[in-house]
Amino acid sequence: MSTWDEPLRKGPLGGRTAKAFADKLDLHTLGDLLRYYPRRYDRRGELTDLALLREGEDVTVQAKVLDARRRTIPARQGRRRMDMMEATVTDGTGRLHLTFFNRGSHHQNTLVPGRLAMFSGRVSTFKGRRQLDHPEYVLLDDDGTEGEAARAYANELIPVYPAVKGLDSATIARSVGVALDYAVDIPDPLPPELRSDKKLLGVHEALRKIHRPDDWAEVGAAKRRLKWDEAFVLQLVLAQRRRQAEELPAAPRPGADGGILDAFDAQLPFTLTDGQREVGDRLAERLDATHPMHCLLQGDVGAGKTLVALRAMLRVVDSGGQAVMLAPTEVLAQQHHRSIGAMLGALGRAGQIDGAENATRVALLTGSMNTAARREALLDAASGQAGIVVGTHALLQEHVSFADLGLVVVDEQHRFGVEQRDALREKARDGRPHVLVMTATPIPRTVAMTVYGDLDVVALTQLPKGRAPVSTHVVPAHEKPHFLTRAWERIREEVGQGRQAFVVCPRIGDGTDGSGGGEPGDEIDATAEDAPPGARPPLAVLDVLARLKEGPLADVRVEALHGRMAPDDKDAVMRRLSSGQTDVVVSTTVIEVGVDVPNATVMAIMDADRFGISQLHQLRGRVGRGQLPGLCLLVTESEDGSPARERLAAVASTTDGFELSRADLEMRREGDVLGEAQSGARSSLRMLTLVKDEQLIGEAREEATRLVARDPDLTGHPPLTDALTALLPEDRAEYLDKT
Repeated sequence: MSTWDEPLRKGPLGGRTAKAFADKLDLHTLGDLLRYYPRRYDRRGELTDLALLREGEDVTVQAKVLDARRRTIPARQGRRRMDMMEATVTDGTGRLHLTFFNRGSHHQNTLVPGRLAMFSGRVSTFKGRRQLDHPEYVLLDDDGTEGEAARAYANELIPVYPAVKGLDSATIARSVGVALDYAVDIPDPLPPELRSDKKLLGVHEALRKIHRPDDWAEVGAAKRRLKWDEAFVLQLVLAQRRRQAEELPAAPRPGADGGILDAFDAQLPFTLTDGQREVGDRLAERLDATHPMHCLLQGDVGAGKTLVALRAMLRVVDSGGQAVMLAPTEVLAQQHHRSIGAMLGALGRAGQIDGAENATRVALLTGSMNTAARREALLDAASGQAGIVVGTHALLQEHVSFADLGLVVVDEQHRFGVEQRDALREKARDGRPHVLVMTATPIPRTVAMTVYGDLDVVALTQLPKGRAPVSTHVVPAHEKPHFLTRAWERIREEVGQGRQAFVVCPRIGDGTDGSGGGEPGDEIDATAEDAPPGARPPLAVLDVLARLKEGPLADVRVEALHGRMAPDDKDAVMRRLSSGQTDVVVSTTVIEVGVDVPNATVMAIMDADRFGISQLHQLRGRVGRGQLPGLCLLVTESEDGSPARERLAAVASTTDGFELSRADLEMRREGDVLGEAQSGARSSLRMLTLVKDEQLIGEAREEATRLVARDPDLTGHPPLTDALTALLPEDRAEYLDKT
């Protein structure tokens, strides 16, 4: 019996061909080759009268050979001698010339005068004659059946594979054909009852129909089956991880009546939204459990994720434990520390004169702190005096310890890898604290099920009452430079009314090479994917700052903010902006998340086409955070009708982050969404599309959950276990942890 992991060199292909597939396409096994699907299908086309042929058309004609002749083209400098055959064919309405290079004797022996055949190729003209160069052809019997055979030949679907130099589509097709014939007994990974219930093809039949379809209906049926393979295997991995997490023991954190959480809720100057209360109850239920919580909290800009996370942390503090909030940048860590301290008030000042009786401490730990402040923070964490510790990667160092770490909150989940999160989890006494990861980028349901499927996903979709609206406009600076002039005027008008503004640039710049540095996420890629060839470098903070100070904002207090600044300097800039001592901050994306300046009402994003939809949505969430309406100006030099302008128009059309996340998914490649592990020829998701296959993914998740509940280790389904390895090997499965 053939197997999915059978090496090509030992199975259907010879060593030389197998090496070519390994070297050029990274295909090593029988399963790799069988799952190297066609990119598209060509059709030879409708039968065409010779009299109606037009140059440049791909045609299929039925004609008889009138004559055939061979000749030799002499060798010339840089070119070898070539054998050539020419033939003339007719269908009674006109004539067509055929040319074949090399193997002339073979074609002359086959295409003899009077022979009927079907010819396919592209029409060209040479010396006033219509011709086909090296056409494909099939011989027909002149027995009255040629009409049926001709139609079948013309309508046949021809698979076209992603090719590389040295392995063209035709060679790949021939090799796949050999593999199909070899793998007639290959084991089917899907359980028979699932195939029957979902009315799915058997795996070999599906592979035959995807590689050698007779019609489009066969292609559709094959795709549906093969999508199930990918979705089901992926959901099995996630279901197994969920089950494993549920079986691990962890200390429950039930909170305490009359504790710090109740006191905090009582002093809130506003009422929690229904969404915040509902999500808080769900988190409380999971914190009460005797196995670790692994939860993803997502929400739109301004939905109150930090407040929800803080209430979960206070519940853990009431239970006698500690909570950690891990942030990707020092700016964000400092912002969280300030905002949590402000929200808690006296409840966060334990040991101080004005501290509440049941207060705790909120410690900050970053890499740039001075020795004394760092020593104090480490002592507060290790002794348990600090119920809440906020920090950056500095929290991950070996000498950082906690008295009883009960909850890890990871902000901006995608900025951290699995190793970093594991390092923090291991600081808990039992190595199994509850984990809450947050993302400020709303996630479409299909991505949540596929990428975060081993986490319990909760979403905040309701914005607090009184939140001011943010209007967004595209500023086409190249087409209408007066629009940019007006943008600077609007900023001056807002500043004149005592408000603040942000100007965001793609990179820092330094007057020479414009290279980056600083903290993770401080700059975006300097070349947009759809930027035209020869486009100028993206605008930089330091350059724009100088221009604004000398030009349109000459009498306005303008400062820079970026990741290469010293942490104390960055913090000082944000404090001056918040207090009104600075009017405008020119910044990189270091202010993308977490920055809260209620008096900031306008943002201009320079070279906005260099940013993605989700990032633009997050950036504009930094304005309009108070009672005043916000304004976001997307400045671009991209052309009207370009993909970049389509992205900007989408952002300007709505402030619904969940709607934008779906638009973002539709506009981007799957690999961009699923991460680097999904790129390349051997991506585990080759057939499944997250936008179109939402229902199928949901069904696969339900079926996988049921199967794992019955058979956690899949011992009763050996072919399925093999498929897990073939479709999602361990090295590529890591993206499930890292995204």
